[in-house]
Amino acid sequence: MDKVGRFGRFSARLSRPFRTRNRPEDAQPESGQWTRPEGGRDLPHRSRGQRLRSLLTPRSVAGQVFLLQVTLVALLVAATAVALVLQARSQSAEAARDRVMAVGEAFANAPGVAQALDGPDPTAALQPRTEAARKRSGVDNIVVSTPAGIRITHRDPDLIGKHVVGPYKAAAHGKAFTVSTIVGPLGLSVYAAVPVFRPDGSVAGIVYPEITIKNVNEAAQRRLPVLFGAAGAALVLAAGGSALVSGRLRRQTRGLAPAEMTRMYEHHDAVLHAVREGVLIVGSEGQLLLANDEARRLLDLPEDAEQHEVTDLGLAPGLGELLASGRTASDEVYLAGDRLLAVNLRSVDRHDGPAGSVATVRDTTELRALAGRAELARERLQLLYDAGMRIGTTLDVARTAEELAQVAVPRFADVVTVELLDPVLRGDEPESVSTEMRRAAITDLEETHLFYPVGKLIRYVPTTPAAVGITNGHGVLEPDLAASDGWRAQAPERAQRILDHGFHSWVAVPLWARGVVLGVANFWRAGAFSPFDEDDLSFAEELAARAAVCIDNARRYTREHTMAVTLQRSLLPRGKPEQSALEVAHRYLPAQAGVGGDWFDVIPLPGARVALVVGDVVGHGLHAAATMGRLRTAVHNFSALDLPPDELLAHLDELVSSIDAEEATDIEGAGITGATCLYAIYDPAGGVSTVARSGHLGPALINPDGTVTFPDIPVSPPLGLSAGLPIETATLHLPADSQLVLFTDGLIESRDRDIDTGLALLGSVLAAQPGTAPEETCNVVLEALLPEHPVDDIALLVARTRLLGPDQVAEWDIPSDPAAVSRVRAEASRQLGTWGLEENAFTTELIVSELVTNAIRYGTPPVRLRMLRDTTKLICEVSDASSTSPHLRRAAITDEGGRGLFLVAQCSQRWGTRYTPRGKIIWTEQFLHDNAAEPDVSMDILLDQWTDTEL
Repeated sequence: MDKVGRFGRFSARLSRPFRTRNRPEDAQPESGQWTRPEGGRDLPHRSRGQRLRSLLTPRSVAGQVFLLQVTLVALLVAATAVALVLQARSQSAEAARDRVMAVGEAFANAPGVAQALDGPDPTAALQPRTEAARKRSGVDNIVVSTPAGIRITHRDPDLIGKHVVGPYKAAAHGKAFTVSTIVGPLGLSVYAAVPVFRPDGSVAGIVYPEITIKNVNEAAQRRLPVLFGAAGAALVLAAGGSALVSGRLRRQTRGLAPAEMTRMYEHHDAVLHAVREGVLIVGSEGQLLLANDEARRLLDLPEDAEQHEVTDLGLAPGLGELLASGRTASDEVYLAGDRLLAVNLRSVDRHDGPAGSVATVRDTTELRALAGRAELARERLQLLYDAGMRIGTTLDVARTAEELAQVAVPRFADVVTVELLDPVLRGDEPESVSTEMRRAAITDLEETHLFYPVGKLIRYVPTTPAAVGITNGHGVLEPDLAASDGWRAQAPERAQRILDHGFHSWVAVPLWARGVVLGVANFWRAGAFSPFDEDDLSFAEELAARAAVCIDNARRYTREHTMAVTLQRSLLPRGKPEQSALEVAHRYLPAQAGVGGDWFDVIPLPGARVALVVGDVVGHGLHAAATMGRLRTAVHNFSALDLPPDELLAHLDELVSSIDAEEATDIEGAGITGATCLYAIYDPAGGVSTVARSGHLGPALINPDGTVTFPDIPVSPPLGLSAGLPIETATLHLPADSQLVLFTDGLIESRDRDIDTGLALLGSVLAAQPGTAPEETCNVVLEALLPEHPVDDIALLVARTRLLGPDQVAEWDIPSDPAAVSRVRAEASRQLGTWGLEENAFTTELIVSELVTNAIRYGTPPVRLRMLRDTTKLICEVSDASSTSPHLRRAAITDEGGRGLFLVAQCSQRWGTRYTPRGKIIWTEQFLHDNAAEPDVSMDILLDQWTDTEL
């Protein structure tokens, strides 16, 4: 295939860019004509007559197109005329049938027609009517005949009485029909035969409306002028279009003759093969149509590459697919051997031209190194961005160090280790620079186990890069570990194993934040990784600087969190108080966001009773913890007064309101935004628990048989919001081995679980563990209900009840008679003998005597004595109906009384007064052990306490 032939099918595409590039000055709008550049011939301006003669010349393209258009228009006009005649004929015949049938039906059904046919002179009656109907309907004739076909009426009177011509018998039998026939020179004629029915349904006669189609082609003839006019207009438009096409062709070819166009293509071919840029033309089917010399050199194409599929030419990977795809590409880079080629691809399938694409290829090997550096810079920027997103996601020092190691492997190094100073791990600020650090994180891509594990305390020798970097305050690069001896001094055998495993370079960067060294990050490379260079060192320093800020933030948070937790722990119970009424287990878990205001307490009360407390202060941080400590102290103080639960919560509510009122005047004061509390007192003597709550969740109760219930405890508003409303209590009767479960809302409520769902889950968990100890119950509950990321504190208190048996309680009703004192004292002494407490008899008799005597003298009946023997204490209680409380004082020498309570206080470890709904109780406690305190009272004082009658 010669070069002119190859370019022939792409002349329109190839000529436009060369013309545009070589002759931008061709257009001269001022002159209204086109001129050729210097050395060519001018394109003269042509008059309208010249353009018309060119149009009519068959040798011109425009003339040939015009003749073709004339032929096509003539054929279309002839075909249209024939179609109009046939259509008019069909439509006229169909319209005539409908018309005669309508006229016949109308006349046959007209009133009086049937009677006239049966009359004495039907012709005289119907002839005028048929003529009138003929004229009104516009038909040519209306004939009426008898059923036998004898005409009664006719347009021509001479034909009346004669037999009709044509079919009529079907109408005589009652069926109407139409007939088309040719009637001599009149042409096509259509008539109908319509029967006239009598009232009884018989045929009285037949009506024959008739119409003659004088000129079937009248409708077509009326349309022919329009048709010819449209044909003429089409010819005019065709002529005008041909003239425009002729002018456009001349403008596009610049008036060139075929010889001149051939010479132009030869010039294009020479230029195409002379440029130092490869050019390929690919057909729509993916076959190579043309490749210039530069393209053959760059792509190493064979001589017969044309007309072969581009994917079969052995081009660079991906390049053949790109050329065959035909998609648009701009400076896409492909590696062909040792050359780096930039490829541009554009489609030429525009303006109804030939389908295919043109590709240009240029050698950009010298840009390869620059592109590699740009790609490396892009990867480093992406790695820094990822580090900013992945490092510091938590406020945990160790986790932040792990994130630094993980983000750099495997994109920057094979192994990354992070060592931190011990104070940093604890949350403290380092006091001095030290090379003794503890490994906080390691990420080993291949898990070679060549490096020290996490938690190992490492003392870097001064010659290692890590020690040098910490001392000098900047990163240190060791590009060739095999050639360096300084780092081997740390551990020679381990260093040799590291070298044997293929590690070849090391970068150590100190972690600086706010002018303090927190640790060091070590980056190791092995295998296919190229050794570290100065650019890598700079990047490692940037990465370490960002991570150091995150580690310092985590360190400072750890310190503050530790301080807050320490404060809170100091405010919470540190152990279990000594008591025998309940077996108690408790758990406290702070939220991840920091310490909060949840608390619990177990407070021993007089009479072997125990108070259980669970509370919650809304919020987190030091303020919530401090508020919790204030409320817990207040509960302890109110409990010391032995107040019932409702009165205690009422006093606590007043305290919270007072605190809020005081802190409301302080601009920076936060106040107590919300606090709840549940307070329960359990009495083992009767197995009764009195419970009250202010805004807090009620307890769960595990019965001895394993069933779980949530007792209905009246709820009062949260603390500080009751506005003087009374607080109600509930009394629970708890058998032995019942478990009372108290908790805060952090246990059952979370982001994905509401309170009702949490309570139901808690009930099912408790029911599935019948008979377990409180410690085990706490473990099971936390394992089942603890959220993955707690957002609130959790306080859990589980208490299993115990009862004092009948052999541990002794009661006496005492009459209001001083003489009963000695009897009661003697009965108490005998009870102590029964309990094996003879060594406590003297002290107990003294206490009982004083308390009973005071109740009889100063109290109000009924008076009652109760003695309780606990595992560690002996309790004496004397109750009466008076609310007057005795007070301890030191009596003067001249006073006759006032020494009884003094003696009681000296003979017991604890004593006090508590009020009941019907009076008060004076109680004492004596410890039951070998080191129990003996009374230190002189005999004279003791004898003065009784009268002769009492003795």
